[in-house]
Amino acid sequence: MSKVNLMWFRQDLRLEDNLALLAAVNRGGPVVPVFIWAPEEESAWPPGGASKWWLHHSLESLQDDLARRGVRLVLRRGPTIETLLSLAKNTGATAVFWNRRYEPAAMQRDAKVQEALKQQGLTAESYNAALWHEPWTIQNQSGAPFRVFTPYWRHCLTKEDPLEPARAPATLPAPRSWPSSLALRELELKPRLNWADGFGTVWRPGAAGAHRQLETFLDDAFAGYAEERNHPARPGTSRLSPHLHFGEVGPRQIWHAVRKVAGNGGRPRSHDWRRSAFLTELGWREFAHHLLYHFPRTPGEPMRPEFGKFRWHQNQDWLRLWQRGQTGYPLVDAGMRELWTTGWMHNRVRMIVASFLVKDLLITWQDGARWFWDTLVDADLAQNTLGWQWTAGCGADAAPFFRVFNPTMQAQKFDPDGEYIRRWCPELAKLSAKEIHEPAKLTAERLARAGVTFGKTYPSPVVSHAIAREVALEAFARVKNR
Repeated sequence: MSKVNLMWFRQDLRLEDNLALLAAVNRGGPVVPVFIWAPEEESAWPPGGASKWWLHHSLESLQDDLARRGVRLVLRRGPTIETLLSLAKNTGATAVFWNRRYEPAAMQRDAKVQEALKQQGLTAESYNAALWHEPWTIQNQSGAPFRVFTPYWRHCLTKEDPLEPARAPATLPAPRSWPSSLALRELELKPRLNWADGFGTVWRPGAAGAHRQLETFLDDAFAGYAEERNHPARPGTSRLSPHLHFGEVGPRQIWHAVRKVAGNGGRPRSHDWRRSAFLTELGWREFAHHLLYHFPRTPGEPMRPEFGKFRWHQNQDWLRLWQRGQTGYPLVDAGMRELWTTGWMHNRVRMIVASFLVKDLLITWQDGARWFWDTLVDADLAQNTLGWQWTAGCGADAAPFFRVFNPTMQAQKFDPDGEYIRRWCPELAKLSAKEIHEPAKLTAERLARAGVTFGKTYPSPVVSHAIAREVALEAFARVKNR
């Protein structure tokens, strides 16, 4: 009797360079791919609405990729342990393979899964298909985790380059009969409201979409990434973050694609391309997982304990204005509207809107993190936590407490012509490049000529940045002095 292998897909929704899938194939015998929807096993962080939209379409793409290789994707609802054991019994499977995740709740669940499978005599093996360096493999000279990015990344660059990515199997051996499966629609991942209708015009979830996006970025924007990435109106970023989060493309694939484009002719010790701004940015992704692994409470608690007593404002009206892009600060509002419309926001703008929430409005970073978690298609627990704690000044390698982004100056520097603002705040489109960043300083007559009426077509500023900055500096200084 041939050996049957279960391939348990999670955030590794690709066939190329999928180490768990290759292990299942190499073991010999039929392969039964399975995806188990069990959001209740994610503790306090089940996937948000935008993530579920992406997951639906990514699974649809994976189904097609598997079908072209002669197999199906079995869809089930959790609980995971009972589901895997039931599938093993029904299919005669003697082994289960999966790729590791690194969020605290997922790691705890996976350890229980592995133990339960082995107790039933099943082979249970996991692999790394998500990171260049797993969190426990990188330590400082004292054997402790890094807390600052620069020495962390410098240490990573002393390691050997990741291995070449493995090719996808041309075919997959199918079992004689298939276990029952839910239809994808039965997982109810797509939002019931029409909120996400615009996502499909912007994104193409799935491995094919990931490869196309990577190729487009390397052809058009990689060479100028260091400068262009800061300008939200320009196509200067990779936009690979959701594809990476769902594992539609792996970090090893990106590493070697960059190496090829950088034109190093296969010289492994030529380091300039390894220190490129783009790979360094992906280094921050690695660092985020490093921190989350070693400090698992940080998604809800500040890494620096003195911030636990910080007196944040509880102004729900201000929070809603921020969420809806109605703060009266054009760049902040443009970013929040881009997020709501597309499920994504330019990284420079993410820092600006986050600073505005925690420094200008003094609303807790946890509220911002929750909103991003629900509305970002690339919502990633490690990176979301690092970004918000960095902005609030309460995490590892955090921005100094006295760094308060001035949203107007940031707009003038990185969106000087107002192109990004006009795209997402069309009610301000008739203002000139000089005027559009500070409409509150214009006369009522000038605003009327541009079709702008404060309180009707566009909101007045919710706070004075100059005053809010001073209040924030005083409040944060008290925490620092503690």
